[in-house]
Amino acid sequence: MIRVELPYHLRNLAQTGLEVSLSVDEPVTLRTVLEALEAAYPMLRGTIRDQATGKRRPLLRYFACEGDLSFTSPDDLLPEAVRSGREPLLIVGSVAGG
Repeated sequence: MIRVELPYHLRNLAQTGLEVSLSVDEPVTLRTVLEALEAAYPMLRGTIRDQATGKRRPLLRYFACEGDLSFTSPDDLLPEAVRSGREPLLIVGSVAGG
């Protein structure tokens, strides 16, 4: 099972807790995890990535194992700790301030 942590606004939309667990077929990539997330929670379609292009929404970032995955290819394998379920994939809403 792959663990995904969602930001507050997406948790509210999906009516779920901080973390969701998903069954994802190999290869476990950002693309396959997001597809599984959108299949399990259809109300999230279009909120994390653009439905036409598949590109990440500008105010969201992806992190795992203390690394920023926001600009990596969506078809790269996720870190082994995420693939094994030891660590979650984090979807984080950006924070702005001044």
